[in-house]
Formats: sequence, C-alpha cells, structure tokens
Amino acid sequence: MSDPFSAGVITNESDLLCWLKTNLDLTIPTTPITPDHQAPFDYIKHAFFESDTPDCIVWANRGGGKTFLGAVATALDLLFKPGIQVRILAGSLEQASRMHEHLRNVFERPDFKSQLNGRITDRRITLQNGSRVELLAQSQASVRGVRPHKLRCDEIELFDPDVWDAAQLTTRSAVLGGKLVRGAIECLSTMHRPHGLMSRLIADPGNRRLFKWGLIDVLDNCGDEFECSSCSLLPECKGAAQAGGRTPGHISIPDARGMKSRVSLPIWNSEMLCDRPSRTDSVIPEFDRAIHTIDTLPWKTHPELWLGGMDFGFRSPTVFLWAAVHDGCLYIVDEHYERGLTLDTHIKAILAAPYPKPAWVGADPAGRQRNSHTGFSSVALLERAGLHVRTRPGAILDGIALIRARLAPADKSPPRLLIHQRCTNLIESLERYHFDPERPLSDEPVKDGPDHAVDSLRYLLSCLDAPFETTLSGYL
Repeated sequence: MSDPFSAGVITNESDLLCWLKTNLDLTIPTTPITPDHQAPFDYIKHAFFESDTPDCIVWANRGGGKTFLGAVATALDLLFKPGIQVRILAGSLEQASRMHEHLRNVFERPDFKSQLNGRITDRRITLQNGSRVELLAQSQASVRGVRPHKLRCDEIELFDPDVWDAAQLTTRSAVLGGKLVRGAIECLSTMHRPHGLMSRLIADPGNRRLFKWGLIDVLDNCGDEFECSSCSLLPECKGAAQAGGRTPGHISIPDARGMKSRVSLPIWNSEMLCDRPSRTDSVIPEFDRAIHTIDTLPWKTHPELWLGGMDFGFRSPTVFLWAAVHDGCLYIVDEHYERGLTLDTHIKAILAAPYPKPAWVGADPAGRQRNSHTGFSSVALLERAGLHVRTRPGAILDGIALIRARLAPADKSPPRLLIHQRCTNLIESLERYHFDPERPLSDEPVKDGPDHAVDSLRYLLSCLDAPFETTLSGYL
C-alpha cells in the first residue's frame, strides 16, 4: 500500500478492511450470524464514509467490542480527516477512559507515534494534522461548552437525561481536507433497562441508523473440539460458527459457553443476545409485545361490550383508552394521548372517534373533585357530555395485579388482555413502568412518565374486574 495516512488511500470497503488488517492487525466480522442484526464492520463503514444519515445507535452485547470499535472509528477520523474535533462522552469518566485507553494503544504503535503533536494526556490526543480527541465529563457545563464535529457517547444507558438533551445541540459539520465531515452523534451501549434512555432511543430512533449485534455475531470460529449437538450455544448459533468463509469474531467459544452458564436466561437474552431489556425492575414484567399486541381485531361484526379508561392531566398527558370485551378477552383498540389541552377538547376528541360510545368509562377517582373556578368536576363534565363514568378508589398495586392477571393468567390459559399496535404510548408505558432501582425495598412505582397510560388501564380494570363487596347494616 501507499502512505497509510494519505486521505485518498481508503476509497471503498475493501480498502478499509485491508487498512485495518495491515495497520492495526484487526480482522472484524463483516456478516452477522443472527437474523436482523448487523456486523461490527457495518458500523465502522458508516462512521468512516460519512453517511447522509450520520447519527447512529450501536446496540451491542457486553464485551461485544463497541467501546474498542468506537476507538477504532475515532482513530480513523483523526488520521484521515485533518482538523477533525472528536469528543468522547460516557456514562462515567471511567467508562470514557476505556475508549481513551484503546486510542492510546493505537497511537503508541511505532508507525503512528510520528503523527502525534505532543504527548498523550489522560484526557486528550492531538495529531500534527490538527485533529484532536478529548474526553468530556458527564456534566452540563462540560457538554454545553464544546462544538465538536463528532460526539461519541459510550454507555448512554448510564447518562443523565439532561446531559443527553444538552449534547444534542453540540455538533457541527465542516469541510476538512477537501471532504465534507458531517456533524454526528453516535450512541454506543448495551440495553438492559426497559425504562432507560437506550430503550427510548430504540423505540423512537428518529433520524438515526441502528447497528445491532450480540455475542453470537462476534463469536470466534468453532473448531473440531466442540460437537454442535452437545453445545450450550446451539439454540442461538445453530452451527453458524462452524461455517467456513466467515470472518471470526473476538469472543472464544469456551468463554461464551462459560458466560452462559453463569447467568440467568433474562440476563443472557438482554445483555448478551441483545434480545430485549431485562425486566428486573419492571412493574409489569408479564407484558411482552410479541404475545400481547395484535394488528387485527377478531370480531367480524361487533364485540360484546365497548368500554373506556381515562386518566386526567394537563402538563402530564390526558389518556383515554377505547376498549372492547369479546369472548372474555379485553381488547385495547385505540388511545388518545395528549398534553396541554382542556377537558372540553379531550371530550370532543372522544366523542368524534370512530367507535361506539362506551357503556361506561373507568376513570381516575380524583376526577370527582370539584374545580374551584368552575364548580364542576371532571367526571361531571364527562357525564354532561353523555358519558357514563365509573370510579373506584383502590391501591395502585391492586390495580396492577388486575393487569398482570389478564396478561398471564395463573392457570396458564391464553392472555385475556390484548392491545392493538396503534396504541404506541400504552405499549411503551407497559414496558417502561418501573420500580426505583435505587430503592430495592420499595413497592411504589416511579412516576416519571409511563404511569399515565398504565393508570388509564388500571382504572378501567378496577371497575371491570375487581370484586365488589356489599355490607349490610342496621339498627339494633
């Protein structure tokens, strides 16, 4: 090859693979094993060749190489894009220092030392071509004071949400070395919290490319010492690690087998296979999109009964659920989820919906309190509009128990609560509704957003399923 630091030496994928092998002794998987996953090389290509959609999310397993590959992408940027400014922001300064350590190892190689401008510090690397990478502290002041071309965020699952929001306005594009470098924010993380920042980004990635791989996609090739039929990895690997012609990954078969033997299946699925986040702190762990969501409704004419569920709000959302009972199953058909609107606007939306008027609406008991200005309660306004309202006081966990009972009946019968896929806010809320991980002895769910849609469902089921008690009394 010609000068390995010439900007024109890497013009296509083959050049990039060759450069990585020749200069970093790095072979990197180019084809995933798991369907619907991507290969680690797909992320490196995206970061280097300046995609029209520069922002991206890298969702990978623990030990899957995402921090190392973030360092490789940074090294390529520094070497081939003169003057680029890259900042590394992580869930902690310790985490950021791990990516910095990988970068230090690259630039301490004899062939790369000549590119340095001064010594490598604990927070910064600067090259003679004007490129620089620097670690940022996880703070508002640190993030708001910079304007890099690229921001690489490692383990965003651990980010302060306010710092993440501030980081969105930091990057800038520029022409460097005759080439357009697009301002970009890259997110690299595992996803193990159903209520965490990573799960929110995955649920709504916006204009971000998603690259996802798990342990199976970065497995080393399997030798003759293991029989597929007796291998604990067979359900996931399906023998693909023995296939010829694939580029091996960095995780050995014995190490992968050992890790699987030490953890529970939920941890293995979420943190190593990147299947779904752990439900450890989830209030409703029974909910599973694959089981409890539908895209068609089963009745051909009409269901037996139309119902509604409602939670009131203004700054927080007002939520209304349209529900139907059919053959003993409760179907959540549609949702109304809006902030900042008056109750009369919500009532108009409810009455204008293309569904029959509910037989009754299970609502928040607090809605019976009279407004000090109008003299009317929210429930009274609903009833004046022709909606019959039921309210029933009860503990939060009692209502949650009713939801869980319909999602996973104790007798192993099919679920008796199904939700149409158009109810995106309710579905996300059921997944994200969680207990406080910092208070393991508390049985009080955290009220940080997902509770409102779940509360609507809870009020509905409290009026539908909870047993009623009748008390007789008299004079002696």
